[in-house]
Parts: sequence; C-alpha cells; structure tokens
Amino acid sequence: MKVLISTDIEGVAGVYHPEQTRQGNPEYERARLLMAQEANAAIAGAFDAGADEVLVNDSHGGFRNMPPDVLDPRARVVQGKPRYLSMVAGVEEDGVEAVCMIGYHSRAQGRGILAHTINSFAFAGVSLGGQELGEAGLYGALAGEYGVPVVMGSGDDVFIAENRGLFPQAVFVETKKATGNTSGVSLSPERAREAIRAGVQVALSSRVKVLPLVFEGPQTVTLRAQTAALADLFCQWPAFERVDGVTLRFVAADVESAVRMLNCCSAMSSMLR
Repeated sequence: MKVLISTDIEGVAGVYHPEQTRQGNPEYERARLLMAQEANAAIAGAFDAGADEVLVNDSHGGFRNMPPDVLDPRARVVQGKPRYLSMVAGVEEDGVEAVCMIGYHSRAQGRGILAHTINSFAFAGVSLGGQELGEAGLYGALAGEYGVPVVMGSGDDVFIAENRGLFPQAVFVETKKATGNTSGVSLSPERAREAIRAGVQVALSSRVKVLPLVFEGPQTVTLRAQTAALADLFCQWPAFERVDGVTLRFVAADVESAVRMLNCCSAMSSMLR
C-alpha cells in the first residue's frame, strides 16, 4: 500500500494566528515543528496500517516548511514550488491508493480558524460547477481524477463540517474547535498527534472501499476576487469572463486544469501586494 499525506499548517493543533503561518518570526518556527510532528503522526499511522511506502507533501505557503531532518525517515518528502499538482503532488505516482489531509482548514469566508482558499490575499471564493469548495474539495477532486480517494482528514470542527459531505467515507480527526477566525480551543499537540495516528491507521485499515471524489467533464469555475483590482488583473487572461466587479468565470477542461489556472492567478496576485 502506497499513501500520500498532504500536510497544511492552519489546521494544526495550537495554530491560531497568521503570524504562526508566515516565515520570519519565532511563532512560525514553532508552528512549522508542530506541523512536522503531525505529519510524523500520520506517517506512523500509515505504517501501523501496513503501508509499504509513504509520501508526505509539504502543502503550505512556499511548500518548504517542515524541516526534512525532523520528518520520519521512512517517508519520502515532496517540497518546493511551483509544481503542477500543488497540494497533492505525488498522487500521480504509480500505486498511490489513498490521500490523507493533515492540518487542513475551512474555505474562504468560512467560520473556521484561518479560513481561506489557496490565497487569502487574492481569493474570496472558488466554485466548481456552482459548488463552493475549499482546498480539501479542490485537491480531493484533483486526486479523484487520478483515481485516488481521500480517506482521512484533520483540522478544526468547521473544516470537518464543510467537507464531511464531500468525503462521507473518510475518517476525520478534530484537532480544535473554532471560536473565531483567529481563536479556538485546541487539543494539546500530544493528544492531537495521538488522535491523528489512530485516525490514519483506522482509515487505511478499513475494509470499506472508499470512492474517489470525481467531477466529470469540463469544469465551469467561478472565482470571486478579494478586490476589483485583482479581478482586473486576472481578467487579463483572455479565457476569463468578467461577471461583476469582483467575480469572473472560466471553463477548464478538467479539475487539474482548473487548479493550475487558479494557482497561476494566485501567483499573479503578488504584483498587487
């Protein structure tokens, strides 16, 4: 069994504030270790369940957060950007059977801790075929195009509530409860790691066949930008249709194309910071 673990930081136990997610300060240095420790818990759970091979994908920000020498040496590490499959890079490898999403968060303008979708500066909302999705939905659907299901996820209670319907067979582990965008009630890091390890083991040991999330055919993507200036910028792309001051629409051949186009917009937005 070959497993991909995608690890973000906003859903990690003990993480509440943007300062903890941005390089260049002591709060981030501590948070990136908490992120790596939750990844290690998931790696251990995968091997407990009989995995032969584990890939761990560093899926936050610049994709080079977790110190490689801190991570369980049994796993291979996917780090650095740009990369076409972003938060699920590695899913394209032969033999990957399952994705676990660790430290994930709720979608843009949701009520979860540090809620956003891909880029908090740029995007106020992303919908595929009229269904609003966060990062878990977008990247779960991208994994689904490769025939790989999401079997487990961890994060706050709002993240779980938003995504349980998309992944009804998955095991979810609640690491904290959101009381606001930058506040909540968290398990201790130790308890969170114990729960994640157990959750991954249960998910991968289940005899129930988990189905991948599949969005068939071309995808109509609706993107709400945070400002009209950002919508102006994104609509330099001729394929984009302007709907209103902050909303644009485009058609992508599939989910992978949609995600790659969104990530290009995210990169473009840096010129307006």
